[in-house]
Amino acid sequence: MTVGEAMPSRWHEAEIERVVRATPRTVSVFLKAPVARHVAGQHLDVRLTAPDGYEAQRSYSIASAPGEASIELLIEKLDDGEVSPYFHEVARAGDTIDVRGPLGGHFIWRAMDGGPVLLMAGGSGIAPLMAIVRDGVRERTKVPLLLVYSARTWEELAFRDELIDLEARHADFRFIATTTRGPERRVGDLHRRLDAASIREILAGWRQTPRHVFVCGANRFVEAVSTGLLAASLPAGIIRTERYGGVA
Repeated sequence: MTVGEAMPSRWHEAEIERVVRATPRTVSVFLKAPVARHVAGQHLDVRLTAPDGYEAQRSYSIASAPGEASIELLIEKLDDGEVSPYFHEVARAGDTIDVRGPLGGHFIWRAMDGGPVLLMAGGSGIAPLMAIVRDGVRERTKVPLLLVYSARTWEELAFRDELIDLEARHADFRFIATTTRGPERRVGDLHRRLDAASIREILAGWRQTPRHVFVCGANRFVEAVSTGLLAASLPAGIIRTERYGGVA
């Protein structure tokens, strides 16, 4: 930790640099905050305080690669949420919020951990896996990475264009999009929900044996994918999961 960086357990003021529309339901919020360098897969706690003193706090995974000048959070709008509507409807560049972190030591990956690495994302669960992808492709270790990203439609795939570009420029990275309410747009993509059969098909096409598996998304997605991975004969010990649910 360098001089001026905040302790992960303490709250610190962060400035919003910009808010960018990612999908119809998500925005990328870029923050400037003197926090320690994060590890891909970690998250920040965010705290908002109303004029009357009421506080609301939520956790959001960091999507930016470690060492980037700005911290990027991907925030999905939940209509009944206390925190997410602020970032979609109110937040502007120059506003300040309180953050704490980076936090989390289980759902993380470093280049030294090696691979191959299988990443399975559902919806806004792409955020921590995007940090792993961004970190992995810039390292010179040439770790095989496969990202399987499920969303309802093509338009709801956050970072879609960046992922397609990364796949084109990095031989060791592969990106498969699977849409459940819209047709596939590229050869190799899928139009179906992920289950044991589709996971077996994906792994056969990849021709790699995963050393690490990360699954992130809503509770139902994580349960279905984890069950499918086990049915596809992947050992439970290599599978790490992170799920979200409730209000935000």
